[in-house]
Formats: sequence, C-alpha cells, structure tokens
Amino acid sequence: MNDTIDLMMRHRSIRQFTDEPVSEDHVQQAVAAGQMASTSAAIQSYCVIRVQDMERRKTLVGLTGDQTKVARCGAFFVICGDVRRHRLIGQRDGMPYDTQCEAFLLAVVDATLFAQNMVLAFESMGYGICYIGGLRNNLADVSALLSMPEGLYPLFGLCVGRPAQDPMIRPRLPQQSVLFDDAYPDDDAMLAEIEAYDATMLDYFRQRGAGDRTWSVETASKFQQPRRVDIGPYYRRQGANLD
Repeated sequence: MNDTIDLMMRHRSIRQFTDEPVSEDHVQQAVAAGQMASTSAAIQSYCVIRVQDMERRKTLVGLTGDQTKVARCGAFFVICGDVRRHRLIGQRDGMPYDTQCEAFLLAVVDATLFAQNMVLAFESMGYGICYIGGLRNNLADVSALLSMPEGLYPLFGLCVGRPAQDPMIRPRLPQQSVLFDDAYPDDDAMLAEIEAYDATMLDYFRQRGAGDRTWSVETASKFQQPRRVDIGPYYRRQGANLD
C-alpha cells in the first residue's frame, strides 16, 4: 500500500476541531488540487464559497440543523455546482443555454469530484474534514444568505480544521458487496453480504457505546418517508431541469 492509499484508508469524519485556523496557503493548495479532478469535457461546472464572516457561519449553524461545528471549525466551505458561467458565456455570444437534466447532473458530478480532491489535499496536510449534507435542509435560506444567483446549485458544506478528536474508522461494506464482475448479483447474495456487514457494524456501534444497532435497519429507516422535499423545486428555481 502506497502513501496515497494509506492516507485514503485512514479517512474519518471529524466533528470536533481545535481553534487553529486553516492557513490561506493551505486553502489555495487544496483548491488547486480540487481543480485537478476530472471534469466532463473540461466544463468545470463547480465552485466553492468559503464562508469567513462569523455571523454568517453562526446563521448556517441553524440552517444545517444546529451543527455547531460549522461555526467552530477552522474553515467552512459550500460546494456548489456552477453553470452560471456557462449561462454568461451563452448570453455574451448570443447562444441559447440548454437547461437539460444532463447539465445539472454534470454539475453535481464535477462538484463532487472537485470536493473529494480538495478533501484529500486537506487530509494530506493534517486537517480533518466533515461533509455537511444538512446544508440542504434550508437551501432557499442558504442561497439568500450567500447571495447565490441563478445557475448556482449549493450541494453540501465542508468543515475543515485541525482534529480535536480521534474517532474510530467506520467499517465500509465488504468489497464483494460493491465490486462485481460483468453483472449485478442476485438479491439473495446481496442480502447475505448485508447480513455479514450488519454483524461487523453491530460490533462497531457497541465499541462506540452506541448500543445494539445495525447498518441495514438504520439505513432502511432513512428512506421510510420523503426528506427535504423542497430540494427539487429549489433547484428548478435556480434554473435546473430535473426532468
């Protein structure tokens, strides 16, 4: 295992940070690394908004579901799909902009690849990170707070800072549950893999003092009813075609 893979295998979500800020030089290095991620046809349909104003950070704590780490981390970023610049180019040159679903999907993929590269760069410099999906709890308010124009799609937040905790590494699904040759396995085989993973996660949760919990029950419970039902209408208002 080389140093890069070793770094990736040691990833954990960090939710407690020291007071040390993230240096400007390190931010620029991480963003530069993010920009080297693959991007479909070089369209680069992403951007990142660093939220430095502490009053805005405190407001985002509430908008993300009272996640206090949003204000306490060394730096907080909002990762966005960005087709605004594509629209501006079209307007400048008198060309129409096709708001197809594919364009939205490309922005989501591009932004996610950019963010993961950025995260790996930060982790290589000794920082810890935590993705903040709770940013999507109140997208309209986030958009207003950060003055986001049409064509900008906020996707998730990112806390970065020096770790003030040393959590266990969460076990992932067995590799045979995600790597298949030629075809997807039948349902019985998949359920058997899930049962084995549940046993692993039961032990993990017990070691963390989290009681008798399994991955499958917890995961299924997350999809029992719709969540964040305003996401589709919000992205459509921002100009996305989701059809």
